[in-house]
Amino acid sequence: MSGVDDLALAERLIGFDTSTEDGIRSAVGFLLGWLEGQAIRHEVTEVNGRPAVVATVGEGPKTLILSAHVDVVPGDPAQFEPRRDNGCLYGRGAYDMKGALAAMLGALVDLAAAPRHLEGMRVKLLIAPDEESDAETLGTKATARLADAGNLGEFAICGEPTDLQIGVQAKGALVVRFEVRGRAAHGSTPWLGENAVLKAIDLYRRIGDLPFASERSELFDGPSVSLGRIAGGKAVNAVPDTCRIDVDIRHLPTQDPAAVMRQLRTLHPEPELLYQVPAAQLNPYDDHVKLLRHVVREHREGRAIGVGRHGASDAVLFLERGIPCVEFGPSGAGHHGPEEHVDIASLATYRRILVGFARAMASPSTA
Repeated sequence: MSGVDDLALAERLIGFDTSTEDGIRSAVGFLLGWLEGQAIRHEVTEVNGRPAVVATVGEGPKTLILSAHVDVVPGDPAQFEPRRDNGCLYGRGAYDMKGALAAMLGALVDLAAAPRHLEGMRVKLLIAPDEESDAETLGTKATARLADAGNLGEFAICGEPTDLQIGVQAKGALVVRFEVRGRAAHGSTPWLGENAVLKAIDLYRRIGDLPFASERSELFDGPSVSLGRIAGGKAVNAVPDTCRIDVDIRHLPTQDPAAVMRQLRTLHPEPELLYQVPAAQLNPYDDHVKLLRHVVREHREGRAIGVGRHGASDAVLFLERGIPCVEFGPSGAGHHGPEEHVDIASLATYRRILVGFARAMASPSTA
């Protein structure tokens, strides 16, 4: 590998609070300077008021897409101060997915340093600024806009965390709002009212009793239902007569989201679908998947394929455009949580696998 230190690069990226627009712009500014210093071709595009980056190495008719994002969910200030402990790098985005992004950048440098191994092949790294954001329409996201601008290829890898296993399925997401009504009363006589907050919590609990919530599939133990936001009540000394809850439902790839919505209407007549992300499925016997599986096995022991991802990702955007895409990222744990971390050794392994896969794709034997 080249002299690029992907661990130090990951630490630098974690230091930017990219849950904010200012932090995203600062991080992208750093990345543009880094790419310039490494002589990697790149361009930046404003999408929805935020900068997105495409970096490219190699030339040729075949293209491998690496898909990454620089934005993160909000975290405590201390989480933007990276720390190493017991072989792991801790910090917001370490696992999802600044560690993977750093390794992808290192892989680009490695590939550019030996162009003869990439003849007839190019690798494009798409860096989105809005993967973690709410989006009513997936087509408005940066990755979708970059893909529609021509950044497509024969195969795509989304660097979401998979512990170095190849993710061929991901759950779909339904983010649904419920407006619940009660009856106001004085806080000293709550029995005279009907508490809308308690009714909303009861409604949330009953979602878990609906038939869809108990279904299973080969790669998943079941869907998930999470109460993400709640707002109700106007004064502490009054029984709240209204409450709004936003519920995050992750359904199985085998489930029909319209059928899930019909079941929700048995609990509430007018659930509002804020946005949805389709489930992702790719044939595990796709030729590119088989090739990636072979390369993974060259670099680590254990199962290489068959993981199902609970979280939605931009992989579905490539699948919708006819591009086979998997989720594949380094090892770690705790994404979106207070102890988010990535296994440091897995970053180098991940980088080597990406380089090996791109070179294998470029080989005439895989044409």
